[in-house]
Amino acid sequence: MRKLLLLVLFVSVTMVTYAGGYRVSIQGQRAMAMGHTGVAVINSAELVFFNPAGLVYLENKLNVSVGASGIFADVIFQNEENGVTSETDSSVGTPLNAYVSYQVNEWMSLGLGVYTPYGSEVTWPTDWAGSHLVNNIDLSAIFIQPVVSFKLSDHFSIGGGPIYVTGNVNFNRNASRTTTDIEGVRSNITVDDTGVTNWGWSIGAMFNPTKDFHVGFNYRSEIIIESEDGEATFANFPNSSAAPPNGTTSFTAELPLPAELTLGLSYQYKKWLFAFDYNRQFWEVYESLDLAFGNGQTSINPRNYKNSSVYRFGLQYDATEKITLRAGYYIDETPVQEGFFSPETPRNSSDGFSGGLSFAITPKLAIDASFFFLRFEEVDASYDFAGDGVPFSGTYESSAFGPGIGLTYKM
Repeated sequence: MRKLLLLVLFVSVTMVTYAGGYRVSIQGQRAMAMGHTGVAVINSAELVFFNPAGLVYLENKLNVSVGASGIFADVIFQNEENGVTSETDSSVGTPLNAYVSYQVNEWMSLGLGVYTPYGSEVTWPTDWAGSHLVNNIDLSAIFIQPVVSFKLSDHFSIGGGPIYVTGNVNFNRNASRTTTDIEGVRSNITVDDTGVTNWGWSIGAMFNPTKDFHVGFNYRSEIIIESEDGEATFANFPNSSAAPPNGTTSFTAELPLPAELTLGLSYQYKKWLFAFDYNRQFWEVYESLDLAFGNGQTSINPRNYKNSSVYRFGLQYDATEKITLRAGYYIDETPVQEGFFSPETPRNSSDGFSGGLSFAITPKLAIDASFFFLRFEEVDASYDFAGDGVPFSGTYESSAFGPGIGLTYKM
């Protein structure tokens, strides 16, 4: 067994939810309620993530936004030819976000954001049909982003700053479809690493033709996450010169977090606000996931992702002085190409529906609530690079639901 297939996605919040690879788009309760639009919406410190250039147009000197969501996701796999059906355990993710902005003077504001934009959590039944690809995977990452925003005029501003990323991963799969130890226990591999870090950056701009019409631009750089001191555990392998020794060894790997470009606009008409965002994710950088183990084993896993787009529509209505209602819809394209669909990130294209509201407890403090429902396309797909020359194929059905709650404070 000279090469072992180790399908591991490496990095970054927690759940299988969004079609865009392992990207998880829940970075603010107000934005989420409006279909995750925000690059041209001036209403809270969530702009730290969506477009730092807009911070200088917030009315208050201090703005704080915090929130969390609970995400419930399920994936069902079926192969009608052999009658195999499997379903993931219901995963519950809890992406968090916290933002603060401070107006230094009339032309400059500072901000800080902590959020979780990437990840995956999937648990399949033990020894299921695709266990040679994945049994379970749990990824988590935190982005920390300080920003500065400059007002060049009442009509134009710029902003941006560095991004610090720290992430963890834990992954388990069986070694092959049939390999066992002398007692018949399936051979398996577990990969674990914590505290993996790197840096990126973000830049944004905002143009305001009128006080009610805003146009936004935001770009986040590609970030390559590298594991150099990870731990890999080989267990239940037969005592054979053709098999690797049981025990713990090291591994190295890297995974790109792709660059993103978002363009959008918003328009305020009396009590109504309309927003549209176009988000382009440059997934073509994810060509292959290659791993090297300290015991001499290697794993090369083609991915061949393509660039993908998200189209987001949001609506807001000021119902009363205390209550603001929101709704949204978005179309999220998958970056996975034919023949490269793997069950550790079963991401097919989806339609998203969202809604929510804000309730002003006081003029300074408001409760923000949101929810979304993802309806994934049913897809017949395969992964054709499983190491043994036999494609793993079937039908995948997925769904996800996520309620969220947060607070907005301004002073």
